[in-house]
Amino acid sequence: MKQLLFLFFLLSFTLSAQRERVYRTFKDTRVVNVHSVETLPKGKLDVRISHRFGDIAGDNGGWATFYGLETAEDVAIGAEYGFTDNFNLGLYRAKGAGATPAGNAGLRQNLNLVTKLRFLHQEKEGFPLSATIVGTATMSTAQKIEGNENLIQSFPKGAHRMAFNGGLVLARKFGNNLSLQLIPSVTHRNLVPFAGENTVFSIGTALRYQVSKVMAFVADGTHTFSNTITVDNGYNAPIGIGLEWDTGGHVFQLNFTNATGIFETDYIPYTTSSWGDGEFRMGFTISRWFNL
Repeated sequence: MKQLLFLFFLLSFTLSAQRERVYRTFKDTRVVNVHSVETLPKGKLDVRISHRFGDIAGDNGGWATFYGLETAEDVAIGAEYGFTDNFNLGLYRAKGAGATPAGNAGLRQNLNLVTKLRFLHQEKEGFPLSATIVGTATMSTAQKIEGNENLIQSFPKGAHRMAFNGGLVLARKFGNNLSLQLIPSVTHRNLVPFAGENTVFSIGTALRYQVSKVMAFVADGTHTFSNTITVDNGYNAPIGIGLEWDTGGHVFQLNFTNATGIFETDYIPYTTSSWGDGEFRMGFTISRWFNL
């Protein structure tokens, strides 16, 4: 009996191992704002530089700022490393850009620790989805503002410098050109504006469509389930569109989004810019892989 059970499990493992996986559902580990389902291969170091300019139009855009190119809303630089094919860890420094409608700034001068764990792979004649867990921990290193405890940067306690986001990325590739994602997530801030919510749930969507051999169209959006982070209170859903080029050595992306912040702990709870008012901006991401 034990021998039969052993043979059964061995056969099941062999058949599972023979199933052909679907690779490169997305070409990059990010879409525009959201993470993609992809992780780095083992031994790869991904050095990334992301930049968000100012408003193209609206009250703060136009010719006076050369359509946002003379200002920078957020800048991030850092790297991620593939410890295995399915587990990545990264560290970034970001300027931080989020603000409330009342002008209360979010976290600034941030260190962002990012981790990703992929635990399911789509198969051509098997499992229909890929799945990755992604987490971000943000710590502000900004100087404490004394005398006004209503400001987030008053930091009454050291823990108030922290914010966190965790999400589950579910993705499927349809044929050779189209990929879709769904990203339920939760964001927790240790300190929030007056009457704000510490914990906010959200759901994101993303797509990628291969236009040519080296170019693809990407887009994403995130909706929050909150009583305070609503359009009526001056907030807007972060929505991004972009084009990405695979040049072999790196992926270059040019994007447009109403989000000012780059990381989830920034753009999910603090996006106040509106596409309809011209408050969207150009951005780019340069990603370069190195073998270590």
